[in-house]
Amino acid sequence: MTGSSQQVKLAILFADISGSTALYDKLGDAQALSLVAKSLDILSSELPSREGVLIKTIGDEIMCSFPTAGLAFDAACAMQRNIEIQRPGGELPIYIRIGFHFGEVIKVGDDLFGDAVNIAARVTSITRARQILTTQAVFDTLTAKSRNKVRHVSRAEFRGKDETMDVFQVNWEVDSTLTTRIGLPKFRKPTEARHELLLRYRQQIITIDEQHKSIVLGRGENCNLIIQSNFASRQHASLDFNFGKFVVTDHSANGTYIRFSDNQVIHISQQEVVLHGTGMISLGQPFSENPVDVIEYLVQ
Repeated sequence: MTGSSQQVKLAILFADISGSTALYDKLGDAQALSLVAKSLDILSSELPSREGVLIKTIGDEIMCSFPTAGLAFDAACAMQRNIEIQRPGGELPIYIRIGFHFGEVIKVGDDLFGDAVNIAARVTSITRARQILTTQAVFDTLTAKSRNKVRHVSRAEFRGKDETMDVFQVNWEVDSTLTTRIGLPKFRKPTEARHELLLRYRQQIITIDEQHKSIVLGRGENCNLIIQSNFASRQHASLDFNFGKFVVTDHSANGTYIRFSDNQVIHISQQEVVLHGTGMISLGQPFSENPVDVIEYLVQ
């Protein structure tokens, strides 16, 4: 490092596009590069109103700083929501992942270095598509209102750290997001919503709700819903009720396919997505192959 340096306390945030390599394979270099640039512009647009500074762009990722953890928290939530609303990929879904940390950094010119930068980068590296993860240092400085949107998810080991660190997930979604994006009244959550997810596979029906918040899907005998398909892994995916949302998380080698009621199909691999409305889930086999062992779902 050259030039004068100073030590300051900042929130460091990384946001990147999940699965961007697949975009280049699918769209070609020129179109994918344009789509990545458009997405990063949406992310960067949330900085000025929150005193954020764009430190650098690294391929499909931006690194930025904020004077407080609260401002970084607000920016992260706004970034996720605006990618959902603006849909830079059109019919092609674009997902981002965000990790951030608050601590001492070394400022040299226009760049930042130090432990806080490294921790923020490592938190981002374990974040999945459509997730925001953060640290205890951030949680400790948040307002009570913001803390209500955060839950502890794990303790993680990071290279170069002797101790594990608490990792927290931020719930960035609001009920109006799907309404804004889809624009259909039937997707608006009624005030009497029961917060219930019904799954049907062959003759089996399983309910996920406040009392039964989590199940595992797969062909293993210990799964809550056993799927008799060679495409399914033994513990293929999990379904959880978190923050009033039903989240499916893939743990498999072949991925999980979800088809929503508007016929949009999403393929997740070691990622998670929120279920809404009605639709179908296929473990390991794309819908283009007309899978037999599909799971129907209904959120109500």
